[in-house]
Amino acid sequence: MSRNCFVALVVALACVLMFSSSVLGRMALGAEKKDDGRWFSTQAPSDCQAMHRVGELVLSVGNNGSFGTAYGRGSDADCFTGQPIPGGGCEYPKNSGATYLFGASFWIGAVVGRDTLVSVGHDGWIGTTEFFPDETPFGDMIKRSILDPTDLDMYEDAVSEEDYIAVYMDTFIALAGADAEDGGRVHRPLNIEVTQSSYAWSYSYAEDLVLFDYKIKNIGIRNLENVYMGVYVDADVCFNCDGVSGAVDDICGFLPYYEYFYGPKDMCSYEDNPFIAWIADNDGDIGSLDPAVTPVPHVTATRIVRTPSKKLDVSFNWWVSNATSVLDFGPRMKETEDDPWRDFGHGGVGTPWRDDNKYYVLSNGEFDYNQIYTANIQATDDIWVYPNQSLAVNFSDGYDTRYLLSFGPFDISPGQTLPLSLSYLAGEDFHTVNDNLDNLAEESYNPKAFEEGLDFDDLADNARWASWIYDNPGVDTDGDGYAGDSVTCVTESTFLETVWLGTPGEPPFELVWDFTTETFFTKGDDVPDFKGANPPPAPDFWIYPSPGKLLLRFNGYRSENAKDVFSGDLDFEGYRIYLGRDERSESYSMVTSYDREDYNKFIYEGDGWVLRDVPYTLEQLLSEYGITDPLQYTRTQPFVDGSELYYFEAQDFNSSELGIVGGIRKIYPDQPRPLIAHPDFVKPEELTEDGYLKYYEYEYTIDNLLPNLLYWVNITAFDYGSPGKGLEALETSRTVGHKSAYALYNAQDASKNNEEVFVYPNPYRVDGGYRALGLEGRESNQSASTPDDRVRAVHFANLPSKCTISIFSLDGDLIQVIDHDFDPSDPKASHDRWDLITRNTQLIVSGIYFWTVEGEDGEVQVGKLAIIM
Repeated sequence: MSRNCFVALVVALACVLMFSSSVLGRMALGAEKKDDGRWFSTQAPSDCQAMHRVGELVLSVGNNGSFGTAYGRGSDADCFTGQPIPGGGCEYPKNSGATYLFGASFWIGAVVGRDTLVSVGHDGWIGTTEFFPDETPFGDMIKRSILDPTDLDMYEDAVSEEDYIAVYMDTFIALAGADAEDGGRVHRPLNIEVTQSSYAWSYSYAEDLVLFDYKIKNIGIRNLENVYMGVYVDADVCFNCDGVSGAVDDICGFLPYYEYFYGPKDMCSYEDNPFIAWIADNDGDIGSLDPAVTPVPHVTATRIVRTPSKKLDVSFNWWVSNATSVLDFGPRMKETEDDPWRDFGHGGVGTPWRDDNKYYVLSNGEFDYNQIYTANIQATDDIWVYPNQSLAVNFSDGYDTRYLLSFGPFDISPGQTLPLSLSYLAGEDFHTVNDNLDNLAEESYNPKAFEEGLDFDDLADNARWASWIYDNPGVDTDGDGYAGDSVTCVTESTFLETVWLGTPGEPPFELVWDFTTETFFTKGDDVPDFKGANPPPAPDFWIYPSPGKLLLRFNGYRSENAKDVFSGDLDFEGYRIYLGRDERSESYSMVTSYDREDYNKFIYEGDGWVLRDVPYTLEQLLSEYGITDPLQYTRTQPFVDGSELYYFEAQDFNSSELGIVGGIRKIYPDQPRPLIAHPDFVKPEELTEDGYLKYYEYEYTIDNLLPNLLYWVNITAFDYGSPGKGLEALETSRTVGHKSAYALYNAQDASKNNEEVFVYPNPYRVDGGYRALGLEGRESNQSASTPDDRVRAVHFANLPSKCTISIFSLDGDLIQVIDHDFDPSDPKASHDRWDLITRNTQLIVSGIYFWTVEGEDGEVQVGKLAIIM
């Protein structure tokens, strides 16, 4: 082959490599070629950020290899719901306003021929982005959910309550551009396509985590050798972050081992290696006396739950990025003959610049010391470079820290796909000790005492659940007879006798004991399940407001006919109705509850009582045991069935009577249960006007409500748990699917009854103490630090669903216009609010104002409003 032909062939192959990921990505998504045979265009990538909102860990994910908002591309609104994504894109707990992430991204590096290449979702410092989705619709993110089995498009292949699936590639060279870290060199791709799936749940055991599953495919023609993958995280923990606040006082570390307890009253324990990389505020602001400072006492972390190979090297590196090189710091191991000192390319020793240095950090096998121990490293240390002593304490007590958790090596052949799964998770109450940060002060530096004041329990427990959801313990998924690793706990021991081996009463002798043991599975069978027990789906419900009351109607067809995906049982137990004054979970109070009458049967085995079976109804107990009053049988007075001993406890409240005064009632109490419980296969007379099965229709009225307050309502469904597996009853989230309404006429009833529009409070007094009374400042975008003049409101009630509200001064000047446009069926369609801000964005002044409300039919209502500032 001539040299010219060889060069032409190389150029042609390079073009193939530049674009092949788009071809395969579109093929994977079921796309077809365009009419002219082209796969590609100059259209922009289908950038998307979507928010996981069902759990207590609210997390945004992008389709460019990033999560958190800082490195995402496209709009700051959720591409599925249109809701704004809060700054940082990681709020915990939900609706708290506390931010636990600045940005995070996926890194992958490999040796390709004689070159060392790294592709990143974001480098975290210079601004390099090297992963992009295809153009729309081929690069569009996909959403799925198990919440509604009747929505086949969403439900089919769904894993969690909120699945987001994204595909992105590192081959869009023009979009990646030149890499400033690499001296302006054009991005050199690994030629990989990543399919990223993220899963979230609202259930109590999984509400604090998001699971990520990656499939990394080599779409090039060259082997990728010594591949290392990693997750880069920059947290910046703070409340209502403003500018750089919160960025300069983070601490991070690594938790390689943890002792987990199990068995009766946590009698036994086992050690696991969760490999948790964590980051938190240095003191959680829990001791602040400033009322404007809200605590951020929790912690977030990354746990690896699946890698392409069991035996891989794991690395944990942290560093502080700073434009001043002396402040750009990270732990560095002393140079050796095999590992000489590396120049990171910018004068600092923390942030790795260039592909070669990023690959080094991905693959160095380091487990950096926890940040708080920086000032503890001595000049005589055999492993670590001696830190600058004038700065070591400043690094130890918190700085603008970030970490990289990585692992490898492995190879990816052309066309091969390798899996990777990890979890981003949170832990409650990491900081519990006031003034713990004093232990990191220069004059009293004691990092060990500081570490003892940190509580890893909840974080470690959530990390274990992340592993168990990925791979269910005790479940033989592939049927090969192996169900996972287990440990055995001695729960009871009884001395039986002394056996004399020689002369009675003299040594030697042997003590004989009787032991009761319990086997506990700690891990699964290494075959992914991505499955957890879940409650039945919440019912569909509607609110019909009236003065002082909210009538709730709900339909339980889905709730009462859904099988648990884990057990396969119809495990519906009941409903609960909650009322709150805002969207936070802790704001809700239970108004009423209904559950089926059933009883748990405890069996005496060995020396203890265990629960093995699902709850029994009274009919089942009567038929099987002749029992009519199960609660008469207790631990001390059990039911005797031959050689078996049983006692019974009520499952939940057993509030099973429908239709009682003040309780939930059936709207159609005489409607028989349909033979086929599906709306598509029943008689018309079995359906409501809007197509729901009458048999599952319920209603409940919440009364004695104030008409001037906004109330939040939710109806949850719950099950009876998983007896024998130690999982308690599960309930749907009270913050998912909630609705809000005022206890006023809805728009339709206000119009039908010719109700006049009115305004409250009137007069509005700035000294009225409305905020202290809980009447202002309760919106989801408002917090204790929001100024008073940004939470004020005057309310309009009995409005038509579509109208124009105008406010005028006494001189006739137009002050503000509000376009009121609601669906007539919306329970808030008769209400709107004015924030006392003029149309020129100025604060209102004291005075008398006129207001007008003009409906679609041209009818105008007029009134007066007094403002006393």
